[in-house]
Amino acid sequence: MDVAHEAARIEKELRAQADPVRSVNEKRYLKSDFVHIGVPMGPLRKIAVSAVRAEPERASVLALARTLWEATEDGRPVHELRMAAIEVLVRRAALLTSGDLAFAERLIRDSAGWVYVDSLAEKVVGGLVRRDPALGAVLDRWAADPYLWIRRTALLALLPGVRASEPDLGRVSAFGDLLIGEREFFIRKALGWVLRELTKKGQAGWVRDWVAARTDRISGVAIREAVRRLPPADAEPLLAAYKAGVQAR
Repeated sequence: MDVAHEAARIEKELRAQADPVRSVNEKRYLKSDFVHIGVPMGPLRKIAVSAVRAEPERASVLALARTLWEATEDGRPVHELRMAAIEVLVRRAALLTSGDLAFAERLIRDSAGWVYVDSLAEKVVGGLVRRDPALGAVLDRWAADPYLWIRRTALLALLPGVRASEPDLGRVSAFGDLLIGEREFFIRKALGWVLRELTKKGQAGWVRDWVAARTDRISGVAIREAVRRLPPADAEPLLAAYKAGVQAR
């Protein structure tokens, strides 16, 4: 692959799809300081993955993602090019090796919000951890990391196992206990999200019991997500206990 050529082609095709109104609205919604071209995810994904549709080499995938990620306009990152970098990695995540976790971490630490982090967390980091369970030790460290998007990644990287009905319940519980007192909305939401997905995959009883033991500590955001798919007979007592706990605090 001619990485420079493909990166230039992707940028040219994205700019041909520019929507100034979308650009302004998306920038406002994401509270972004980046340059925004204004391209919906459907066309963006199609343009990005076309570069790696044929079987590429791992090194080319990494180089293209790096080139797109590091591109700037007037010294500022370009939102759509960063999203294109993520789509390239997600599309060819199966080519990545355990050592590429460091590259994924670099992108996450360089991210400015959930829109960049979540696909990297689940599809890239989560995929690597599923293929090499020893990388779970990295998630253990990340769960206590000072950077909120790394902590969110530690939680969301557990989702592939949950979706495959092979959840790492030990880490869900450990990370949940570690992060249950978080004040950051995006961590609270991620915890509830993981618990909700567990319920969808046949772990309703486990989720019910885990939450029941923590109604005095769990946040409103997390418990509302956690009980969303529980039967009313389970969800209602948990919410009542939570509300009683809030009143007693």
